[in-house]
Amino acid sequence: MPSIELRTRQSLALTPRLQQSVRLLQLSSLEFQQELRTALDTNPFLEYDSSETEDVALATATSGDEAAALPAVDSAAAAEPEALPADSVGGDTMESAGQDDMGADMGGEFSGDYSSRGSARQNGDSEGSDPAEWARSQPTLHEQLHDSLRLYRLDDRDRAVARFIIEALDDDGYLRQSLADLADSVDLEPELTEEELLVALRLVQSLDRPGLGARSLSECLSLQVNALPADTPGREVARQIVEHHLERLARREQAELQKQIGCSAEELRVACALVRKLDPKPGNCYGRTEDNYVVPDVIVRQVRNKWVVSINPAVQPRARIHRMYAELFAQSAGASRSPLAQQLQEARWLIRNAQQRFDTIQRVAECIVAHQRAFFQYGEIALKPMVLRDVAEELGLHESTISRATGNKYMATPRGIFEFKHFFPRELGTESGGTCSAAAVRALLKEMIAAENTRDPLSDVTLAKMLADQGVLVARRTVAKYRHLMKVPPAELRRQI
Repeated sequence: MPSIELRTRQSLALTPRLQQSVRLLQLSSLEFQQELRTALDTNPFLEYDSSETEDVALATATSGDEAAALPAVDSAAAAEPEALPADSVGGDTMESAGQDDMGADMGGEFSGDYSSRGSARQNGDSEGSDPAEWARSQPTLHEQLHDSLRLYRLDDRDRAVARFIIEALDDDGYLRQSLADLADSVDLEPELTEEELLVALRLVQSLDRPGLGARSLSECLSLQVNALPADTPGREVARQIVEHHLERLARREQAELQKQIGCSAEELRVACALVRKLDPKPGNCYGRTEDNYVVPDVIVRQVRNKWVVSINPAVQPRARIHRMYAELFAQSAGASRSPLAQQLQEARWLIRNAQQRFDTIQRVAECIVAHQRAFFQYGEIALKPMVLRDVAEELGLHESTISRATGNKYMATPRGIFEFKHFFPRELGTESGGTCSAAAVRALLKEMIAAENTRDPLSDVTLAKMLADQGVLVARRTVAKYRHLMKVPPAELRRQI
């Protein structure tokens, strides 16, 4: 029969404040900024604090002597990197633009002032000058081809067809669609023919780098070979290889290639070396439109022979409690029972948890730098094995907290920007009984492969023996795995004939 009984059981429940603290800690810098923007837009008790300008943050970030005294996260920092309000930026811009236009229109009367201000801006001396405005951006593939097309005198129809071909190219510079499909997708009067598209394609292929506008790998390499000077050694043999024998070249069937082409072994060697110098993806030489970047959470600098860790000023939040609203709310009758009381409490929790988030990230980063000090001086080869438990025991925190503090967090160092997880390489044994990191082994492999003879490259077995001679015991399959992670092809593909 069914029965009812009572049982006592203990369970761990996280308070809402602790849940928010855990969630904020595991967010990346960009996600955290977005979280604060949302809170600033929805919570009336939070306001944007513009007391600290970007100029102060920049001076602090660039001053070596003051880096050691760089403060931890201030709870009154802003959620957005932009320090100046939109109205002040717009006002300065409109005023300066109006003066510049007036100087240009009036000619000699204002020419001296215009020139001096223009040179000051180019030197970065004027107030509010943004170095990013003067940075040269590399044109994309389509922009470069459109610019080159403007130099040709064409009628409207031919120019429209050429522009259509340019827009149909992918990022690698290839035309993946057939001419018949392109002709059906263009609405022109009279109807566009494949012959017109072929003529426009030949024009596009001659606009810039050889190989652009190709419809296959063979055509791409053929365009590059045909663009070489006629007296280039091995040009004719290379042209036959890229047009008819690319598969045999990939399989390294040297004897069959020599038989099919009818050339000597030396001529084949020169031609194969020439083919390997060609670019199979010429479109990758141009700029890309997408913005793939990371924002470092901490900055590591060397100040007076000491490595100093500081929070990146660009990610510090500048949000604070709106004091006037909070005081008026406290003076109102029945404030504790108002729905706004929950929002005020959430605003206070957010400020405190943001402070705690950056304190934890800085403590973890300082511990990492202290353990991996040799890395900052000597590079990857000096990276020591480390696990999350080492940092957790030193800081008195749980491993899960360290895992959240290192996930999607980045560190800007003199050697580049690295994810926190990069400083936790796997431990490997050595012949002497000691340990070394997997990152150090990869650095050794990279040096060995860079110094190898290209005509007789080192195999994975040979690399494993060379590591053993230096006291590092790794298996051949481990060497193959590390080589694959470094995107280094096997020995037979690295051999230069």
